Amino acid sequence: MFEPLFRRFERLVDPFAETPLEAPPSGFMAFCWYYTRPVWPILAGVACLGAMIAVLEVYIFTYIGDLVTWLEGADRASFLSENWPRLALMAAVLLLARPAVEVVWQLLFHQGLMGTFPMSIRFRAHRYLLRQSVSFYQNDFAGRIANKLMQTALSVREVVSKFADILVYVSVYFTASVVVVSGADPWFGALFMGWLGAYLVTLRHFIPKLRDVSKDQADARALMTGHVVDAYTNITTVKLFAHTAREETYARGSMQAFLDTVFGQMRLVTKLNVVLVLINMALLFGTGALAIALWQVSAVTTGQIAIAIALVLRLQGMSHWILWELAGLFENVGTVQDGIGTLAREREVQDVPNATALAVPNGEVTFEGIRFHYGKTSSVIENLSLTIRPGEKIGLIGRSGAGKSTLVNLLLRFYDLEGGRILIDGQDIALTRQDLIRQNVGVVTQDTSLLHRSIFENVAYGKPEASEADVIDALKKAHAWDFVATLTDQAGRVGLAAHVGERGVKLSGGQRQRIAIARVFLKDAPILVLDEATSALDSEVEAAIQESLFDLMKGKTVIAIAHRLSTISAMDRLIVLDKGRIIEEGDHQTLQAAGGLYAHLWAHQSGGFLDSAAEASRETA
Repeated sequence: MFEPLFRRFERLVDPFAETPLEAPPSGFMAFCWYYTRPVWPILAGVACLGAMIAVLEVYIFTYIGDLVTWLEGADRASFLSENWPRLALMAAVLLLARPAVEVVWQLLFHQGLMGTFPMSIRFRAHRYLLRQSVSFYQNDFAGRIANKLMQTALSVREVVSKFADILVYVSVYFTASVVVVSGADPWFGALFMGWLGAYLVTLRHFIPKLRDVSKDQADARALMTGHVVDAYTNITTVKLFAHTAREETYARGSMQAFLDTVFGQMRLVTKLNVVLVLINMALLFGTGALAIALWQVSAVTTGQIAIAIALVLRLQGMSHWILWELAGLFENVGTVQDGIGTLAREREVQDVPNATALAVPNGEVTFEGIRFHYGKTSSVIENLSLTIRPGEKIGLIGRSGAGKSTLVNLLLRFYDLEGGRILIDGQDIALTRQDLIRQNVGVVTQDTSLLHRSIFENVAYGKPEASEADVIDALKKAHAWDFVATLTDQAGRVGLAAHVGERGVKLSGGQRQRIAIARVFLKDAPILVLDEATSALDSEVEAAIQESLFDLMKGKTVIAIAHRLSTISAMDRLIVLDKGRIIEEGDHQTLQAAGGLYAHLWAHQSGGFLDSAAEASRETA
């Protein structure tokens, strides 16, 4: 019966509406308004209805006082005939007007606001966070970022809704109460205003303290969650090193820090409650004493006394409610302020205004005098120039820290250059859209992580419109179909439908790598990056997949990084890096004959891998 009505109000706001992907303002009020703008008409309606409810409730108390006065001097036989219009009006207020306003308020507040408002914030903030720079995620816990997203969305809703509804309701209610009791005698109004002054002074003293401790609490909660999630995410490492006790201690420290903020908050709440009881009892005592004194000189009626006492008792109950609402308000203010630091952070790497499209007909890659240093004092890459011809296959070689992976990250524009240019088919990547760069570069990395979704979804990530046949074909090319066809997860899903677990933990390293390779097969980008692409594969599987990798490289510009030099020795050209500079280049035979760093690294191979111990001894010799 009520479902269509509920649905109508639930659809007043579309929480998934497309909005500009801009950084939210960093100021508190501007930040809240940025996310509140889509729902402000509903908030305005809620505030107006709240004000109407407050006026009606005070009117009801006034009517009860009048009723006492009428009954005190009325004739029982003629009471109804003389007062039926007023009684009928009150019946209409109680049975029609007040319930009708309440129904509309409930629908607007709970159906129109409480669900869609925070979801709108989450979706908009999530869209922005997804486009944050890689360094943003490297410098924080994933669980901490997610926690701030969820907490901040709810806190913005609470802050805004309390201002728009509760504070409006309370302000109107108190103002109407003062007007009513002052109509009986101005001294009643003076008492109420005195109570308000004491109440505001109390809140002024305690609420900022609660706000500050709540902000600390929100940060401590996020840190505690981050520590816990970090252990769960890396549970295999924790188990391998038998460090469960160490993780307990690690988490206990952040839990204790969070608990300390809770203790501080509760001490403030206890003090505040005690002070509040004192001023409430003072108001009740003063109102009662004044009522008796005025009644003795016939200055007020018993009905007016009933109104004053009823409103005092109502305000006492409201004062505790207001206390917790304001405490909650400022707790949420602290949470929002804490979340602003994460959600409103500017992206380090941004598309320029009117960024151009990127066309890659050939796949030529040019590095022109590039310089980059990750914010360090010494550069990781300094004045490096390199041109990779269309369809050329190059191998990047060098010791750890030579700048190989950095070069790839700069090509993908995970970071902005500090000097020089990178061109793809003559187009400066700093002037084009980041997503178009990455759409045209296929990457298989050493640290392969998969989404906690099905095999099909993971492989089709390279080409979302791919059919099941396309996915199976890519898996076969990557020599992954044999094991995928037999996979079963805990939910009983098999083959392509089987889920791989968080970061692909249900698969072996080699299986994850082959899924990643299949994904790049399907993507079929004109530029291919292999960053230790076969490092997780055993020799037998690597030998089986090498042919497929060569098939994948056909017609593409390839940049390959490998410590296992045998896997890239057949490349068209080998580039040897050292301390961010190119020190040698040529094919395998030329570099080996030159007797430089490449020849040294090749000579110290052991089973196809760099002999780290020999290398270390050479460097310290």
